[in-house]
Amino acid sequence: MGEESCELRANPRILSDLLDYQNGAIVSKTIIDKKEGTVTLFAFDKGQGLSEHTAPYDALVYIIDGKGIVNISGKDYRVKKNLAIIMPANEPHSIRAESPFKMLLIMIRA
Repeated sequence: MGEESCELRANPRILSDLLDYQNGAIVSKTIIDKKEGTVTLFAFDKGQGLSEHTAPYDALVYIIDGKGIVNISGKDYRVKKNLAIIMPANEPHSIRAESPFKMLLIMIRA
Protein backbone atom coordinates (compact mmCIF):
# COMPACT_ATOMS: atom_id res chain seq x y z
CA MET A 1 0.00 0.00 0.00
CA GLY A 2 1.06 3.55 -0.62
CA GLU A 3 3.23 2.56 -3.57
CA GLU A 4 3.00 4.59 -6.78
CA SER A 5 4.42 4.24 -10.26
CA CYS A 6 7.49 6.44 -10.68
CA GLU A 7 6.91 6.60 -14.44
CA LEU A 8 4.06 9.11 -14.11
CA ARG A 9 5.16 11.12 -11.10
CA ALA A 10 5.57 14.66 -12.46
CA ASN A 11 6.22 13.09 -15.86
CA PRO A 12 3.46 13.13 -18.52
CA ARG A 13 3.21 9.81 -20.35
CA ILE A 14 0.86 8.12 -22.79
CA LEU A 15 -0.98 5.52 -20.70
CA SER A 16 -1.20 2.95 -23.48
CA ASP A 17 2.61 2.97 -23.75
CA LEU A 18 3.10 1.95 -20.09
CA LEU A 19 1.94 -1.64 -20.61
CA ASP A 20 2.44 -4.08 -23.48
CA TYR A 21 0.12 -6.87 -24.60
CA GLN A 22 1.27 -10.44 -23.96
CA ASN A 23 -0.02 -13.39 -25.97
CA GLY A 24 -2.75 -15.28 -24.16
CA ALA A 25 -2.43 -13.20 -20.99
CA ILE A 26 -3.70 -10.33 -18.88
CA VAL A 27 -1.05 -7.89 -17.70
CA SER A 28 -1.63 -5.26 -15.04
CA LYS A 29 0.33 -2.37 -13.59
CA THR A 30 -0.65 -0.46 -10.46
CA ILE A 31 -0.30 3.27 -10.98
CA ILE A 32 -1.56 4.39 -7.54
CA ASP A 33 -2.16 2.20 -4.49
CA LYS A 34 -3.41 4.10 -1.44
CA LYS A 35 -5.78 3.21 1.39
CA GLU A 36 -8.32 5.57 -0.25
CA GLY A 37 -8.23 3.78 -3.61
CA THR A 38 -6.31 2.35 -6.50
CA VAL A 39 -5.61 3.14 -10.14
CA THR A 40 -4.59 0.13 -12.22
CA LEU A 41 -3.76 -0.23 -15.90
CA PHE A 42 -4.70 -3.53 -17.61
CA ALA A 43 -3.82 -5.05 -21.00
CA PHE A 44 -5.87 -8.09 -22.10
CA ASP A 45 -5.04 -10.24 -25.09
CA LYS A 46 -8.01 -11.07 -27.32
CA GLY A 47 -10.34 -13.53 -25.57
CA GLN A 48 -8.90 -12.93 -22.11
CA GLY A 49 -11.00 -11.60 -19.25
CA LEU A 50 -11.79 -11.26 -15.59
CA SER A 51 -14.37 -13.73 -14.30
CA GLU A 52 -17.51 -12.58 -12.55
CA HIS A 53 -16.95 -11.09 -9.12
CA THR A 54 -18.18 -8.27 -6.89
CA ALA A 55 -16.39 -5.39 -5.21
CA PRO A 56 -17.53 -3.33 -2.22
CA TYR A 57 -16.88 -0.02 -4.05
CA ASP A 58 -17.88 1.57 -7.35
CA ALA A 59 -15.20 1.14 -10.01
CA LEU A 60 -14.70 3.36 -13.04
CA VAL A 61 -13.34 1.68 -16.16
CA TYR A 62 -11.90 3.86 -18.94
CA ILE A 63 -11.06 2.09 -22.21
CA ILE A 64 -7.68 3.12 -23.61
CA ASP A 65 -7.44 0.77 -26.59
CA GLY A 66 -9.39 -1.99 -28.31
CA LYS A 67 -12.84 -3.43 -27.72
CA GLY A 68 -14.36 -5.42 -24.90
CA ILE A 69 -17.51 -6.46 -23.12
CA VAL A 70 -18.26 -5.40 -19.57
CA ASN A 71 -21.02 -7.50 -18.03
CA ILE A 72 -22.84 -5.99 -15.05
CA SER A 73 -25.53 -8.02 -13.30
CA GLY A 74 -26.06 -10.20 -16.37
CA LYS A 75 -26.21 -7.37 -18.94
CA ASP A 76 -23.49 -6.95 -21.58
CA TYR A 77 -22.13 -3.50 -22.41
CA ARG A 78 -19.89 -3.23 -25.47
CA VAL A 79 -17.04 -0.81 -24.82
CA LYS A 80 -14.28 0.59 -26.99
CA LYS A 81 -11.51 3.18 -26.98
CA ASN A 82 -12.43 6.46 -25.23
CA LEU A 83 -15.56 5.08 -23.52
CA ALA A 84 -15.99 4.80 -19.76
CA ILE A 85 -18.39 2.84 -17.58
CA ILE A 86 -18.97 2.57 -13.83
CA MET A 87 -19.32 -0.89 -12.35
CA PRO A 88 -21.55 -0.31 -9.29
CA ALA A 89 -20.53 -1.57 -5.87
CA ASN A 90 -21.78 -5.01 -4.85
CA GLU A 91 -23.12 -5.88 -8.34
CA PRO A 92 -21.58 -8.90 -10.08
CA HIS A 93 -19.44 -7.91 -13.04
CA SER A 94 -16.94 -9.38 -15.48
CA ILE A 95 -14.79 -8.17 -18.37
CA ARG A 96 -13.87 -9.91 -21.64
CA ALA A 97 -11.62 -8.64 -24.46
CA GLU A 98 -13.06 -8.86 -27.98
CA SER A 99 -9.73 -7.61 -29.37
CA PRO A 100 -6.48 -6.75 -27.63
CA PHE A 101 -7.86 -4.37 -25.02
CA LYS A 102 -6.37 -1.86 -22.57
CA MET A 103 -8.27 -0.20 -19.74
CA LEU A 104 -7.69 1.96 -16.71
CA LEU A 105 -9.50 0.85 -13.55
CA ILE A 106 -10.10 3.50 -10.87
CA MET A 107 -11.52 2.41 -7.53
CA ILE A 108 -12.20 4.88 -4.73
CA ARG A 109 -12.72 3.27 -1.33
CA ALA A 110 -15.31 5.51 0.28
